[in-house]
Amino acid sequence: MNDFPYLKKDDVYLDAACQSLRPQPVIDALNSYYTGHNSCGERVKYKWGRITDEKVEATREKVLKFLKLKSKDYFVSFTLNTTYGINLILDQIRLSFVKKVMTSDIEHNSPFLSTIAFARKHTAGNVHMGREVIVRNPDGSIPIEKYDFTRALVVVNCASNVDGRQLTNLSALEKAIHKAGGILVIDAAQAMAHSSEILHKTDADAICFSAHKMYAPSLGVMVVKKSMLEKIDTTFIGGGMVDDVDLDTYQLSANSPQHIYTKFESGLQAWGEIVAFGAAIDWLEHLPKSAHQNLMKYSQQLFDFLSQSPKVHLVNTTPNPTMSFYIEGVDSHLLGAALADEGIMARTGYFCVHYYLDHIMHYPPLIRFALGYHTRPSDIEKTIAVLKKLLA
Repeated sequence: MNDFPYLKKDDVYLDAACQSLRPQPVIDALNSYYTGHNSCGERVKYKWGRITDEKVEATREKVLKFLKLKSKDYFVSFTLNTTYGINLILDQIRLSFVKKVMTSDIEHNSPFLSTIAFARKHTAGNVHMGREVIVRNPDGSIPIEKYDFTRALVVVNCASNVDGRQLTNLSALEKAIHKAGGILVIDAAQAMAHSSEILHKTDADAICFSAHKMYAPSLGVMVVKKSMLEKIDTTFIGGGMVDDVDLDTYQLSANSPQHIYTKFESGLQAWGEIVAFGAAIDWLEHLPKSAHQNLMKYSQQLFDFLSQSPKVHLVNTTPNPTMSFYIEGVDSHLLGAALADEGIMARTGYFCVHYYLDHIMHYPPLIRFALGYHTRPSDIEKTIAVLKKLLA
């Protein structure tokens, strides 16, 4: 694919689960904002501002279309990243709607730590906010029948950043949680780029993800069900969120339907990044079918090699663009450095999944290969050749 002209022949980028590379059309869109209509959105009357407003609004619409959700049910807010979005919800949720908080064992620290902090914050004296960690099935699904979701605030991922395993029974989980009067917040950071279909027409109460994992600039995105508004007590507040302010009172802009997204957008937004995110969605939606087929083919090739190597302990049980492993008797950090010397860029460690990988599975630090639409056949060939040399 020639949309990554800056990627040198000998550079192999295998860290797309952290942040994907940006295709040239996205870079062009960001540059176009800075050189063509650099302006503050929603605050100015001049032409540049109108162009920015139109493009930002178009991006909100593109997000809902991408997920096959309707604007009558959901709205889109922009923030810093997935972690920030999850914390915005947990820090402002009205406790009258929550009896306990739940997450799962294979979570990134974004949901895992924020639910710990939530339970601690709301436990004092005779008040105890329960926290429960769900044990996921090996395929990533949740054994719904084992858990009580009564008035539970459930924060879980729909795709793992370790091996890509998916929340395969998401629809059934949504139904069970809502039937019990609970709230479901989805961490979709690892699903949006290559497996967003799992979220199509979702009924989750909120979806948080990072645009920088789906070929866009660094940006956080929140897709929130409008019915959630009554459950949020806005305390993180500032410029861009109010229509009027008196000595001790203020009127929230989010009270009007056309500005509902300001519920979570305090201060000046990253207008250029939002505009470029819209270009990234356009780019993803216009990719030829062969691009995804090639990505899965490369994933299969790398999976086959790793799974057939006797010294390699692979976390994945099925091929996925994201796969993690360790080599028996080899320090993964040293392996990562050796790969880097060969121009192969990969992540080592526990990938912010310390509880599951270290304390449950007792794995040593791992190495992670995360492919993307920038991946070339030569990247796979070189990675396998270098690994063969290192294994020997």
